[in-house]
Amino acid sequence: MSSAEPAPPRRLQDFFALSGRWVLEARRALADVSTWRPHLIPQMRRLGVDSVPVALFIAVFTGMVLALLSSYMFTRAIPLYFVGTLVTKAVMLELGPVLTGMALAGRVGANVAAELGTMRVTEQVDALETLAISPHAYLVTPRVLAATLMFPVVTALAIAVGVLSGWFTAVNILDLTTSEFLRGAQQFYKFKDIWFGLVKSASFGTAVATMGCFQGLQARGGAEGVGKATRYSVVLGCEAILVLDAFWALVLL
Repeated sequence: MSSAEPAPPRRLQDFFALSGRWVLEARRALADVSTWRPHLIPQMRRLGVDSVPVALFIAVFTGMVLALLSSYMFTRAIPLYFVGTLVTKAVMLELGPVLTGMALAGRVGANVAAELGTMRVTEQVDALETLAISPHAYLVTPRVLAATLMFPVVTALAIAVGVLSGWFTAVNILDLTTSEFLRGAQQFYKFKDIWFGLVKSASFGTAVATMGCFQGLQARGGAEGVGKATRYSVVLGCEAILVLDAFWALVLL
């Protein structure tokens, strides 16, 4: 007798089944515009505008450190005006979007997971279903769309502040002139440098908010379950950012 083929792992089956259900629910939720549209603007303020101080704080010190490190690396080997090149390129292409995304993964992802997880364990999500209101349209869609729209805005502000911080450091500490810094910034500038970071940040926002919503709605077991969902949402959000960062670098650069 021939032995039966081994069945795929149960966890893998559950994962694909759950992913399929979420895709179907996402399509229905996006179509239910009247449910999620009133909540979009408040979520954009909560997830985006309220995150600006954190992003700018990180950007200030990122620009300063980049300017100081580049001057150290370029000693006697490369003209010092290349400080402007390194600061602008690194902030626009990589450090601005990624560091901002990581910071917002902690703030936005944890916030979304904790809020939805609390609603799940206190049966508020079940109450929405009882009232024939789609939890995905009411809770998930406005948060995911808000994060997708606002992450590029926050990232653009962080990039601008990071470059200004690097310029300020170069002029006041490294004794570069503004014209020298701008010469370095324009040396290898391409228009792609701007939109590349913004495209990445939009995908980061989608991933972070999706992870937070997914973990929050899967929370079980009271306060302990909400804590686990919050922790997993931050970890998975950061991992998703790193994977997407590598993906966009392979595709667009």
